[in-house]
Amino acid sequence: MTRKTINNRTDIADKHFKKLSIQVSLNGLSFCVADTVTQHLIISDAVVFSEEMNPMTLQAELVKLFKKHNLEQMAFDEVITVHRNTLFGLVPKSLFNEDNLLEYLKFNTKVLANDVLAYDEVENQDLIIVYVPYMNVNNYIYDLFGEFTYMHNSTVLLQSLMNNLNQDQEPVCYIHVKEVQMDVTVLNQRKLILYNSFTYSTKEDFIYYVLFVLEQLNLDPKTTNVKVFGTIDQDDPIFQLCHTYIKHLSIFTPTIPSSINMESPFTSTMDFTLINTL
Repeated sequence: MTRKTINNRTDIADKHFKKLSIQVSLNGLSFCVADTVTQHLIISDAVVFSEEMNPMTLQAELVKLFKKHNLEQMAFDEVITVHRNTLFGLVPKSLFNEDNLLEYLKFNTKVLANDVLAYDEVENQDLIIVYVPYMNVNNYIYDLFGEFTYMHNSTVLLQSLMNNLNQDQEPVCYIHVKEVQMDVTVLNQRKLILYNSFTYSTKEDFIYYVLFVLEQLNLDPKTTNVKVFGTIDQDDPIFQLCHTYIKHLSIFTPTIPSSINMESPFTSTMDFTLINTL
């Protein structure tokens, strides 16, 4: 479950006025530090791995990244960690039972005997995300900073898209691209029609998953709006291939949260999921 009690200092003399957000995946790491007074981002960095890590080597890479920026010696009022993987499932809140976490995942996710399961509630939506966090990473962060919030990247993504976008009259397919994972969200008037994540190796894999999703929903590639964002632009071979099949394909530019100063030097290159935790 998402942890909500986070270094709750009420005495202003004890505050550090800094917030740390971290995103971890087996394919890369990223983080940013925000000044909560000026609302500027003061530090940001990202690492993309040349090959997929395992949870233990992932932790070792996170330690190196923290040491590089001396984060282990800093103090923060709030720390948020986002776990990015495909080890998750969506459950309607009305049908959710905290005692059945394994049941929600066992048919579509490989769950190991020593895995710890967690869940998030998607704000303002009848939706629960059940997932497998990297607990060794959580333990390392807890040892450094004490209590903190952790959540799945799909929670941040869905909250941001479903709660902040205009109500499109027709279904829209949003695809968030980062490293080798694509997160596909189909919305119609802010109602969630589909959400799923896929890992891909080639541009042909990518378009296969896009067309597969559209076909399953009986959406016509010639008329459906598909908006991609993240680590992709119009010159990307993936975008160019998709454009041969999808007529209404465009680059989506998300709105930066109002809690972040638009003049912050890192905002233009920040990952959508990470910046929406601030």
